[in-house]
Amino acid sequence: MSTSPSPDTGAAFPSNPRMAAIRGARSRLIVALDTPDLASALTLVDRLEQTCTWFKVGLELFTTAGPRAVEALTSRGFNVFLDLKLHDIPNTVAGAVRSAASLGARLLTVHAAGGPAMLASARDAAAGQPNPPELLAVTVLTSMDAAQLTAIGIAEPPAQQVERLARMGMDAGIRGFVCSPEEVATLRSLTGQDGTLVIPGIRPAGATLGDQKRVATPAEALQHGASYLVVGRPITQAASPAEAARQMLDEMAAVLVG
Repeated sequence: MSTSPSPDTGAAFPSNPRMAAIRGARSRLIVALDTPDLASALTLVDRLEQTCTWFKVGLELFTTAGPRAVEALTSRGFNVFLDLKLHDIPNTVAGAVRSAASLGARLLTVHAAGGPAMLASARDAAAGQPNPPELLAVTVLTSMDAAQLTAIGIAEPPAQQVERLARMGMDAGIRGFVCSPEEVATLRSLTGQDGTLVIPGIRPAGATLGDQKRVATPAEALQHGASYLVVGRPITQAASPAEAARQMLDEMAAVLVG
């Protein structure tokens, strides 16, 4: 897990005894840039006023801007979570991993549902690169509940399916996973402290859920063992994204300082 993302001038926060905790929170908060174009994404980055050091580039932004989205962020010194959820035959995914490694992203997602051969190929492809991103196997999307799983032929409840996929991923050499807040404690017990657990579905108390089904507050996710928290709309659609980010970081810091 990264502990020294940049930039981190500390200028967005006044000096106080909780500065170390705030910096720790900044190294673990990933803001999702789910925007329709690169200009909108960079405008949002500017509006965050250096409060955040990690950004997620997902399918919406990558489809329209491609590698330029990653390059625009890394050139400014930010860390990038490239969330493409690669899911294809092993050879194709291996090639995509090699291509993604050249962009400078720090984290990259593959779908655990692609199976052990695909995951092993992704692992081998990453290992052969000079500066590979850490691979994260996506387990069950946070938008899916038991009814959604049943609709695609999976009878097990989400928690059981997440654990099944995580165990398979670990057997294939993957040590990073994406899961909902509801499963993070179970996966932390499986991976130990060396595992990297990236948790979407984070909502401040009282926030609307949107299309998310399995959610938690930042404090709850950290207390259960999350490595990174991915937050989108509660920050990006706020009247002041910078202030929303500060409030989120403050809640995270309260856990980290304790």
